Amino acid sequence: MEYRRFGRTNWQVGEVGYGMWGMAGWTASDDKQSAESLDLAVSRGVNFFDTAWGYGEGHSERLLGALLKRHPSTKIYTASKIPPKNFQWPARPEYRLEDSYPVEHIMEYTHKTLKNLGQEQVDLLQFHTWDDGWSQREEWQRAVEDLKLAGKIGAMGVSVNRWEPANGMEALKTGLLDAVQVIYNIFDQAPEDALFPLCKALDLGVIARVPFDEGTLTGNITANTTFPKDDWRSSYFVPENLKNSAARADALRPVVPQGMTMAEMALRFILSNDDVGTVIPGMRKPANVLANTATSDGKGLSQPLLNLLKKHRWDRVPTAWSQ
Repeated sequence: MEYRRFGRTNWQVGEVGYGMWGMAGWTASDDKQSAESLDLAVSRGVNFFDTAWGYGEGHSERLLGALLKRHPSTKIYTASKIPPKNFQWPARPEYRLEDSYPVEHIMEYTHKTLKNLGQEQVDLLQFHTWDDGWSQREEWQRAVEDLKLAGKIGAMGVSVNRWEPANGMEALKTGLLDAVQVIYNIFDQAPEDALFPLCKALDLGVIARVPFDEGTLTGNITANTTFPKDDWRSSYFVPENLKNSAARADALRPVVPQGMTMAEMALRFILSNDDVGTVIPGMRKPANVLANTATSDGKGLSQPLLNLLKKHRWDRVPTAWSQ
């Protein structure tokens, strides 16, 4: 595992982290398998684990808490997220701060997270949704300062909405946030335009999420793929999105280097960007852990291939199904 400095926190985090959404609420999630995968990840050098109260109403956080107990001598960086009070994803301009992150709600869910983790402090706490219309409100700013002073959080961050990488930049400029989590992959390259330069200027940690575009960039999704009705992806890969996503994946297949999978290429694309502190693929099975952590070997993609992949940028705007 290669490690990177995570902005001004000065944490040395594994460049391949662990996204824990798939361990709660997805079809075929299994606690025993999850524990095996998490333990394997630690043995492979993964030290950054990202979860949220919203992942199974604390279930994923409790899985992370159990992992901490099994590895008391290993430094594991914990990252979680406060759900919006209205439980609506993503944030929309018409939502008021009072509807999403009033102070009492921030405090309540911070303590719920700490209880689930079995810890006195969470290393990184994040707002799970955001709209920049809230950025200058003093209420959330004071809450963040109070939580840091009380030692309940080590750092604070924000997870920005899908396909809105600039909707959060004003909050970052307040100086109260230490990290940003954003969708960044071969298709979603927009964070490179303005968000990443701002993070570099402010010395903020960057977490790249959704590295496989919800599965498209694994190469396993086709125009005929279906998902169970209780699987979140069934509402995301509506016919319009499935058709376009499959076509985009098909266009990528000819450029995948020999001996490399599309998923490996997707991760190496992200790791080739020094602006990224860590990427957090979901890894529900041990085989996923082995494959994804193997990409952390200091070998990026060649510049000619990176230049080619730049042409596969896909700029999208939020829709009713892109929550």
